[in-house]
Amino acid sequence: MSVQPFHLAIPVHDVSLARAFYRDVFNLEEGRSSETWVDFNFFGHQLVIHYHPKTPSQESATTNPVDGHDVPVPHFGVVLTWDQWEALAERLKSLGTKFVIEPYVRFKGQVGEQATMFLFDPCGNALEFKAFKDMDQLFAK
Repeated sequence: MSVQPFHLAIPVHDVSLARAFYRDVFNLEEGRSSETWVDFNFFGHQLVIHYHPKTPSQESATTNPVDGHDVPVPHFGVVLTWDQWEALAERLKSLGTKFVIEPYVRFKGQVGEQATMFLFDPCGNALEFKAFKDMDQLFAK
């Protein structure tokens, strides 16, 4: 599957704190920036953090039940390879990351089986990282 990179701009109420988080926790390469925004190479996609006062969803996330877990809404993330996902999960654990949903395999033995984990950035944006051993399961019903 070949896809074009997405562009996603998210609100952050503290640009320097969010900048350090995305740069240092995920080892993301920075692109262009100013005092109020920063571009990042987010696993081949363009993620931009933009200054914005705290939003209601950053104050307290709504959740929906999925596979016995409360998934924060809204959230964003990326689908990684299985090896990338495992390496990221280990890195985040070694950094003492507080997960909303700890790394685990969701829908085990079912259609759409996937590895997933959820966490918040320091500005309250929820992130999900997932992987499939069989990428044909990405949109399977």
